[in-house]
Formats: sequence, C-alpha cells, structure tokens
Amino acid sequence: MYLDAMAGAHRDDAVLVALLDPNPGRVEHHRARLEAAGLDVSSVVTGGPEALEQTIADTGADRVVVTSPDHAHAGLVVRSLDAGADVVVEKPLTIDPESARAIAEAVARTGRDVVVTHNYRYSPRNSGLKQLIRDGAIGTPLSVTFEWILDTAHGADYFRRWHRDKKNSGGLLIHKASHHFDLVNWLLADAPTQVYARGGVRFYGAENADARGLPPRPPRGTHDGEHSPWELDLRDDPRLKALYLDNEQHDGYHRDQDVFGPGVTTEDNLAVVVDYSRGAVLSYALNAHAPWEGYRIYVNGTEGRAELEVVERAAVLLDDAGGTTVDPSALPASSSRHGGERLTLQRHWEPAQEIEIQQGEGGHGGGDALLLADVFRGPGEDPLERPSTWVDGIRSIAVGMAGNESLRTGQAVRVEDLGLGVDLSR
Repeated sequence: MYLDAMAGAHRDDAVLVALLDPNPGRVEHHRARLEAAGLDVSSVVTGGPEALEQTIADTGADRVVVTSPDHAHAGLVVRSLDAGADVVVEKPLTIDPESARAIAEAVARTGRDVVVTHNYRYSPRNSGLKQLIRDGAIGTPLSVTFEWILDTAHGADYFRRWHRDKKNSGGLLIHKASHHFDLVNWLLADAPTQVYARGGVRFYGAENADARGLPPRPPRGTHDGEHSPWELDLRDDPRLKALYLDNEQHDGYHRDQDVFGPGVTTEDNLAVVVDYSRGAVLSYALNAHAPWEGYRIYVNGTEGRAELEVVERAAVLLDDAGGTTVDPSALPASSSRHGGERLTLQRHWEPAQEIEIQQGEGGHGGGDALLLADVFRGPGEDPLERPSTWVDGIRSIAVGMAGNESLRTGQAVRVEDLGLGVDLSR
C-alpha cells in the first residue's frame, strides 16, 4: 500500500530510498512492480533488516515504514528512532508490555515521532458513528456492544500464516482486535482501565480437527489433486505465488499451512469486557470461523442509542471445482442499500432514523486514501481526530495485552498494572 502510494498519488510527497527485507526475492518483486509503475528505482538501496541503521545514515531517510510481522515491530521501531528517523508502523504497535515500554522509552529518549496507522478510524461508516457521538446525539455514552465476525475466507487465513502461532502476534486480541479497541477508544474519547477476557482455540488446530473426526490432510494447501475448501493453493493467485511460493527457498516460510494442523496457539473465539475511565463498559466478541463477515457496534447513551451494522461479505460459497468464492452481493434483507452498511440513530421518545453514510473511493470506503494523505502530507485540522499517535497505539494494544493476561490467569486485569511506561489517561 505504501509503495503504491509513493509510485502513484503521493509520488511528489515522498521518495523511496531503501527497501529492506530478510527475503531478497520479495525485495526484487517490489522493485519490479515499482519499475513497471514508472518509478526510478535505480538508486534504491536494498538489503536485510540488519542494515537498518547504516541505511538511515547513508540515505538520510526521514521516515521508516515498518510492515514486518508483529513481534518484530518494537525492535525495528526503537532502532529507527535511535538512528534518527521517525516511524510509521502498521497496527499493532507491538505485542507485549516489555516492548511497549521499550518504545515509550525510545520516544522519550529521542524526541522523534511514531505514527500507528489505524485505518478504521477513516472509514466513512465509522466516522459517521463518531460524528453522532461527538455531536451528543445519544448523550453521554454508557455502554458499547461490539461483535466482529470473521468468515471462513478471511478468518481462516490467519491460521495459515505466521499469525497462527500466538508468540508472533499476541493473538487476535492484539493483531486483529487492536483495530477494534482503538475504534472504541476513539469513539468514546476515553481510556481503558480494566479487562476481563475468556476464549480459546475452539475451532482450528489439530486437536479440534481430531475431536471432530476430520480426515488426514496435506500439511499445506499447494499440492496436486483434490482440495478442501479450507486449503489455499498459492498457484491459484499470481500475487501470492510471486510473493511467497516463488521465494520460499530464501526463508522456508509457507503461506499456505493447514489450518487444522499442529502448532495453532492463536485463539479463534474470544469474549472481552472492558471498563473505561469515565464509566462506560465495552462488551466485545470475536469469532474467526463464521459463514459471513462483518461487524456490529451498538452504543447506548443517556439520550438514546446509535447502531452501526456492516455486512462486508454475505457468504463464502463453494464453486464447481470444490474451492471457495466470496459473495458480496447476497446480502440479508436486513442490510441497507448502502452496500451492506446501516447507521441508525434512535433518541429516547423518537422513531429511529437512518443516517446517510458519505462514501469515498478506494479501500475501506475511501478511508485508505485519507489515511495515506495524513501519512505522506501530514495531518490537517480534523474535528474527528482521526490521525492516531503512538500513545493511541498503546491504548489499543493495552486492551489486548490485559486480555491476554486475563486469559492466562482467569482474573480481571487492570491496565495500569501492565506497566506500559506511559500515561494512557485522556
């Protein structure tokens, strides 16, 4: 996404000076893409992450964009700051309290900037909900019910990749749900104080497959012969083939692992209760193996209720060859004319009213374009306060980190007891 922006709409805002990746094949893949887009890459420095500090010094890079697996974020962020560059980092900022403290200390030590790209703030439907709450349409928010549903196309994919091992990502409570917790923190303009979580590996993984009597399966989806709908054959997707299958000889990474194989430690069913500093309570649930995909956010306030309901995919269907295809159009009757989105406001003693969602163009309803403009040109005045800081990044993962500790202990966990090295109060 960032490379395409530098080769396209933000060609005049940023110059690519280096591409660092432990897999040289993927570096060359992206160089070729950029060259095909008309970008001069002849002077772009390439290498591995061990060359980070020297590359910043040699190129005079202003910013480093970190898009590594989650467990590597903190080390790269801290090294970049200490080497004299600001950082843009994909969510989640990091995955555990120790590395969060390391980032907080590095920011204090260097005075440099870290931007966490929470793109869901920019989605028009979410911005519309924020506007209602900010304008006082439901009064003071008292409670939020938030359900996120991942389908058997998207949800299953987390269990094929490096995400399947919780030590790489902190699990879906951090990797995926940091989006959602940031959204609630932002909607409420409040900070989480206490978390209680329950959940586990209930669907994917070898033990669940054995318990349900599933037959033996190949260890990966790229193979000849018949395929299960749970499998991903990298040969069927030119982009995935070029990025992973054609380059796995460099690092041995398999992008198409069996979702019901051994080694799955990431929870696929989760429920969380979060207390906020001004008294609101969040009830959150995540499922990673549903037949449709979308989310529901219900916010109850002193003067009414706001509801956001989104169907991103109505079904994952089997095709004639036994593989899967997604159907974005088979929306249930309850979905609105806005592409499966419906934002509703109902104040006390008044009928419900549907709020129009102002759509943009591009990913996430035009939200990605707004986010990239803030990243490459700097944020302007925004009454909705969508640009997120590194402190927002820690607020979002604080819920997941406390939730992981709660899963481990069976007890409610106070965020302040995590010792994150920064004041999260607003």
